[in-house]
Order: sequence, then structure tokens, then C-alpha cells
Amino acid sequence: MSQQQSFKKVSAITGMKDILPGESARWEHLEAIVRDWLAAYGYRNLRAPVLEHTRLFARGIGEVTDIVEKEMYSFTDALNGDMLTMRPEFTAGMVRATIEHNLLYERPQRVYAMGPVFRHERPQRGRYRQFHQIDVEALGFAGPDVDAELILMLARLWKLLGLKDVRLELNSLGLPEERAAHRQALVAHLETHIDVLDEEARRRMHTNPLRVLDTKNPAMQEMANSAPRLFDFLGEQSRAHFDGVCERLHDAGISYTLNPRLVRGLDYYNLTVFEWTTDRLGAQGTVCGGGRYDGLLELLGGKPAPAVGFAIGMERLLDLWEQDASYDTPAECDVYFVHQSEAAQRQAMRLAELLRDAGLKVMVHAGPSGFKAQFKRADLSGAAAAVILGDAELQSGRASVKWLRQEQADNQEQQQEMPFGQLVEFLQSRCKQKV
Repeated sequence: MSQQQSFKKVSAITGMKDILPGESARWEHLEAIVRDWLAAYGYRNLRAPVLEHTRLFARGIGEVTDIVEKEMYSFTDALNGDMLTMRPEFTAGMVRATIEHNLLYERPQRVYAMGPVFRHERPQRGRYRQFHQIDVEALGFAGPDVDAELILMLARLWKLLGLKDVRLELNSLGLPEERAAHRQALVAHLETHIDVLDEEARRRMHTNPLRVLDTKNPAMQEMANSAPRLFDFLGEQSRAHFDGVCERLHDAGISYTLNPRLVRGLDYYNLTVFEWTTDRLGAQGTVCGGGRYDGLLELLGGKPAPAVGFAIGMERLLDLWEQDASYDTPAECDVYFVHQSEAAQRQAMRLAELLRDAGLKVMVHAGPSGFKAQFKRADLSGAAAAVILGDAELQSGRASVKWLRQEQADNQEQQQEMPFGQLVEFLQSRCKQKV
């Protein structure tokens, strides 16, 4: 048996998807909308590495969170023995970069990142082992105005994308001393209901009791509903901050639901927390989540500074977008050259460069094929026009232009001839709406 015959075909790892050209056009379209949306609010791009020291996430996210305990892709660096982790979320790395490069020395920072994150979990709709996030962080801002601005930003994004049925849930986690008092009362409550707690809840009740309230177990719902509410432990400062957020949302006409059991899954949050959710993505209904994390910079070795941010799951956002909006895949090019001989192909390549100089997207058919096959490929490309070059066109110095789209054919003849010297201006004027 030959080496080629014995090699087993390799497929992508479960939960890590290939994004093929037709689908990636939607991703690129969404990313372009997101970049313009963020620029409108003064946010700039920060690109941190995919790999970070494992201790960054253990410290920043929390050692008793699901992410750190069960979901991180971690390994020992063979070069120096360091424990490294593929980022499971963006915030810890963004904060590490902010501290390392003294970004807050002169002024607060509005930054964002887009890209893949990695979690070792069972793949399901809207949740993969490699998935993608839009991460937005406002670093160095203390007031409720920025919390509210982030929520208003998101409401604008949903409007830009035409999304429907996306709801805002809001809560406050207060300050550390308020959470400590609530934690004591909550643990006492859980201990009195130990008989209804499942195995996971019993494991968490002394390490991360807030997460017990976020249970989906029907047998624990009555216990969770009767648990002490963190909101009732908030002091004057925390309530004033939360009221400030709510007032600004009211000013902007943004509706929300107060959810006292909303805690988020990471340890670093305080004060405002929020989620945007939907019923149209199955069990994974959270499209975006975020909140304030004023203690994280100091926790990771920086000077104390306030911070607030959010993350959007891009796969879930695309899923919703495609449900709510009609979407046409962008054309591969504006003009497609069809040719008959090597000499015609060479002329096509010269003319194509001139058209690209004029801002048009152009493809020249590669390789020998008959006209029928070339026109089929031209039509599949989505081009507005096919430029035909054969021996007769080379001799006359005039190209034949065939319009491939109905909107073009309605306004001019289906096929026209044009001197080579006038081709650029002619096609640029006719295809300008597609540039």
C-alpha cells in the first residue's frame, strides 16, 4: 500500500468550524458594520495575543469559575516550562496589555477587539470550542454615564442590523463589602436548603454561591426565588450608581427588565451587570453580556482604575442577523473578462489592471475554457458585466460588453461594443453603484 493510500483524511476538530468564502462574506460585512459603529463612539482597536500565561486567567476570571476549572485549553510551553492558555475571553488580556503598556497614564481608553476565543465544552447551537467575540472595554471611566452609553451603543447596533426580539436585563452586584454581607446571608440560606441542592450547587455553595442562583434545575427554582437578593444589600453609593444608569436609559427610551438573579459567569464584575437575550437561539439565548469590573486592574497588578465593558458572541449575532434581515452575498467582482486565445487573455490582463486602477473589482478567466463555461463562471461571480475578447475584438480594438444583471440590461442594450481606450470610463460610469 502506498503512503498516499494509507493516509487517513483529516477533518476539522469538532467544535472548530471552517468558514468558507460564501459564508465569510457575511462575516466581513458584519465586521465592517461593527468597526464603523465603534468608530462612531470613539473606540480604537487593541490586538492582544491569543496565548497568555495561565495565571492571568486564573487570577482575573476566578479559579472557581467553570471557565478556569473545566473549559480552558492550557498546556506547558516546551521551551521554558511556562503554563500557557489560549484565551477563553478577551477582558483579562486587554487589561493586562493596558497595565503593561501604561495606556491609562495620560487618559482613559476606549478600546475593542474582535477575534477567536477558545473553550473546551460540548458544542451546540451558538457555542463552539473555537468561537468569536466582539469585545468592547471602556477603561478609566467611573460614572454611570459610560455604563449607560455602552448599553445605548448596543441598542444602536441592534437597530443597524435590524434585529428584533432582543431584550435587556439589568442588575447591580454592588461593592465588595455589600457582596460579602450578601454572601454570608446567601450561604446560610443554601445550608438550610441543602436537601434540594444538586451536586454542582453543593460544590459551589461555599466557593461561588452567587452562581448557584443562576441554576436551570427546575427542582431548585423555588429555593433560588426565595434566596436573599443582593440588590437588597446595596448601600447608598451603589444604588445611586444604578439609578444613574437607569435614568439615562429612561432618557433614551431603552426598556429593560430588572433581574436580581443576573450575576454573569466571571468573578471580576461589580456594580452594573447586563445581558441582551433572545428566545430565538435555543438554549443559548444570551447575545451580549457585560458590566463594570472596577477591581480588575488592581487585581492584575496595575494601579486601581475603574472599567466597564461587554462581549458579543459573533456566531449568535450572525444567526440572529440572518433570521431578521434579507442578505445578498456580495459579488466577487464588478467585471469578468471572457477571452478566446492567449493573445486575448494577455490583452484582458492589461485592461483589467486599468479597470482596477479606476476602483473596479475585476476577474480575468484563468486557463483555457470554452465561451459557454466562461460565461457560466462569469454569471456565478455576480459581476455586472462580462467583457468579451476574441480575435475579432483584438483586430478591431473594440471590446464587447455583455450586461449580466437585469438592472443593468433594463437601462442599456444587453450587449455593446466599446473601444479599448474608452472601456475604463464606460465601465466605471455604468458600474459606479457597485463600487
